[in-house]
Amino acid sequence: MSHQAVPQPAVARKSKSLSGTARVPGDKSISHRSFMFGGLASGETRITGLLEGEDVMRTGDAMKAMGAHIEKRGAEWIITGTGNGALLQAEAPLDFGNAGTGSRLTMGLVGTYDMATTFIGDASLSGRPMGRVLDPLRQMGVQVIDAAPGDRMPLTLRGPRQAAPITYRVPMASAQVKSAVLLAGLNTPGITTVIEPVMTRDHTEKMLKGFGANIEVETDEQGVRHIFIEGQGKLTGQVIAVPGDPSSAGFPLVAALIVPGSDIIIENVLMNPTRTGLITTLIEMGGKIDILNPRNAGGEDVADLRVRGSELKGVKVPADRAPSMIDEYPVLAVAACFAEGETLMQGLEELRVKESDRLAAVARGLEANGVDCTEGEITLSVRGVPGGKGLGGGTVKTHLDHRIAMSFLVMGLASEKPVTVDDQAMIATSFPEFMGLMADLGAEIDQSPA
Repeated sequence: MSHQAVPQPAVARKSKSLSGTARVPGDKSISHRSFMFGGLASGETRITGLLEGEDVMRTGDAMKAMGAHIEKRGAEWIITGTGNGALLQAEAPLDFGNAGTGSRLTMGLVGTYDMATTFIGDASLSGRPMGRVLDPLRQMGVQVIDAAPGDRMPLTLRGPRQAAPITYRVPMASAQVKSAVLLAGLNTPGITTVIEPVMTRDHTEKMLKGFGANIEVETDEQGVRHIFIEGQGKLTGQVIAVPGDPSSAGFPLVAALIVPGSDIIIENVLMNPTRTGLITTLIEMGGKIDILNPRNAGGEDVADLRVRGSELKGVKVPADRAPSMIDEYPVLAVAACFAEGETLMQGLEELRVKESDRLAAVARGLEANGVDCTEGEITLSVRGVPGGKGLGGGTVKTHLDHRIAMSFLVMGLASEKPVTVDDQAMIATSFPEFMGLMADLGAEIDQSPA
C-alpha cells in the first residue's frame, strides 16, 4: 500500500449475534523473525502459517536484498539462508513501508556488518523515532552516517570493521530494542549481554535458540532477566509452524464479547504468557472466554478460544501488564466502552510511539463516538455504557494505523449508531483477512459506503 493512496472509508453497524469458527493469520512477531532467522541461517528453513501481510513481506524483501533466497511453494515458504555473518550489502535502500518491527530488528541485524545500509519507510514509519535502537548500536561501533532529524528515516547505517560486544540495560520495556541488540550480537565476537528489567515477548530468545545460537537467559532474585548471546556462531535452518497472532485474535474476541448472544471459536491462538495480557484483562472484566485444547507447537503454547457475549465490568489494568498487551489497548478501550463502570489503563507511554500516537488516536476516536473518557500522559480511563446506548455516530481518524481502524470497526458492531473509520486500506499491513473473517462471523461492515 502506498501512503499516498486514496483513503478507503468503512462503516461498521450494529450486528446480530456473531457465530462460527475463525482462524486468525499467523503471529506477526514470529513471522518477521522466521524470515529474518531463516534468511540468516545456513541451509533450508520451511515455514507454514506465515502472516502474509505487507509488513512481514517487507522483511522478506529486505532479507532477499541481502542475499537470502525466499520463495513460496504451495502453502509453504522455503528459505535458503546466507549463513550467519554472510549477509551482502543491499544494492538499494531497504523499504520497510509501515513495518516498525521489521525495520528496527533489521537495523540490529545488519548494523554490525562492515557495510552501509539505508532504511526508508512510509510517512507513518518515517515519523517514528529510531534512537532507542540506534543508541546501543552506536555503543557497538555502528555509525549513523545519515538520518532525518531525531534519528528518523530515511537513515543510513555503516557498520565497523569489527563490532564490540556490549552489556546493555534496556531503559524501557521494548522487545524491539532487546531483539535489535541480540541480533547485532550475532555478528559480534564475544558475548553480548542484554539486561531486561521488565520481561517482554521472548520470541527472539526462543527462536534463536531453536536455530542453534548459543544464547542463555538467567533471571535474578529481583526478576531481572540477563540474556547472553555468543557471536559468530552457526545458525541452522528450521521447520516452523507459525501459530495464530493473539493481537489479531483480539478483534473478533472483543467483538464476540460486546455483541449480545455471540458464540464463536478462534482456533490456534498463540498463548505465550508474554502475549496474553488482553485475555487476562477481559476475563477479569467478566468476559466468557474458555481456553480449549491447550497444546505446545514448536516450543510455543497454543490453544483454541471459545468466546461468548458477556456483561463486562470496568477494571484497573496495572502498568506492569502493558508489555504483554501493548498492541491490544485500542481494542481493550473499545471493550471498556460497553462495560459497567470505569476501566483505567496505566503505563501506556509506549503507545505514544506506535504507528500513530496511538493513545491520542484512541481517545479522539472514543470522543468522536460519544464515549466518556480521559486521556492522561500515560493513562486512559473509559467510562462505559452497557448496551452501547448513545454511542457511535462519529468518524474516526485512523492516522495510517491498522489497529485504530480495526478497533473502531469492532466498536460499531455493538454501538447504537454506526462507526465510520476514515481509511481501512492499511489493515492489510497486519491482517489482510480481517474484513472477510469478520463478515463470516456475521459482522456488518460496509467497505464501500456512499
